[in-house]
Amino acid sequence: MTPDNFLGLPEPYCLLERAGVLVLPLPLEATVTYGRGTRSGPEALLRASQQVELYDREFGREVALEYGVHTLPALPLPEDIGLAVEAIADASARWAATGKLLVGLGGEHTVTLGMVRGILRARGGPLTIVQIDAHADLRAEYEDNPYSHACTARRLLETPGVEQILQLGVRSVCPEEVEFARSNPDRVRIWYAEEVHAGDGLEELAARLRGRTVYLTIDVDGLDPAVIPATGTPEPDGLTWKEAVDILRRVACAASAVVGMDCVELAPVPGLHAAEFAAAKLLYKAISFGMTK
Repeated sequence: MTPDNFLGLPEPYCLLERAGVLVLPLPLEATVTYGRGTRSGPEALLRASQQVELYDREFGREVALEYGVHTLPALPLPEDIGLAVEAIADASARWAATGKLLVGLGGEHTVTLGMVRGILRARGGPLTIVQIDAHADLRAEYEDNPYSHACTARRLLETPGVEQILQLGVRSVCPEEVEFARSNPDRVRIWYAEEVHAGDGLEELAARLRGRTVYLTIDVDGLDPAVIPATGTPEPDGLTWKEAVDILRRVACAASAVVGMDCVELAPVPGLHAAEFAAAKLLYKAISFGMTK
């Protein structure tokens, strides 16, 4: 039987005292606006991760066995979105205080706000956010809700300790978001999908990350639906697998440290397990880059 944890690691590699990485499932689905299913995202990611080969050819070894991963119980979340964010922040602060890399499994993108708030409480700032996403999430509010997943980046920028947000793969924005980004060039930088496809941005990304502490958020709709179709708000012409991995590699190489990350907005479709497998494999890659600087 495969152990019931992220990557299906046997003991001692999955034990809390042995692991350098903590995985926290966050089954939040409160403000989704199109397709539903993010509540089931963490469980699907866990199941799929158990089919991912631990051997990584880039590293030439089963790198997860070096750093170890402990999977925490899924966090019970209240229906009220504001209270849910605070519950995530409390749990994140507690686990980030261990000094281990904290990885959140969403759930809708609003979980990132709670994760970042908690990590800042435990470890302090400043913090740079790197966001892979099809959407800028820079609205002041959406459907009268300031905690909507369409407002996550805006709320993060209002969080004391968040220095800047660097977004890659965006291809769907509203006029408010475009104007906000243009008005705040020192704190918001968007590389639209066509810029990434053209090979632009990685050098500037590295320059803006150099010497900084990073939190990485991967919204799976940042990738093209041909790679990950199971998400509530899919957008065509997304990042390829190679482009996403190149970004993750550059983030880890340039940053002084990666202290937290998440993978969000997976909305599993029965019988379409390729999506959660791709998300799980990408997250394993991101963790490995962060843990082997």
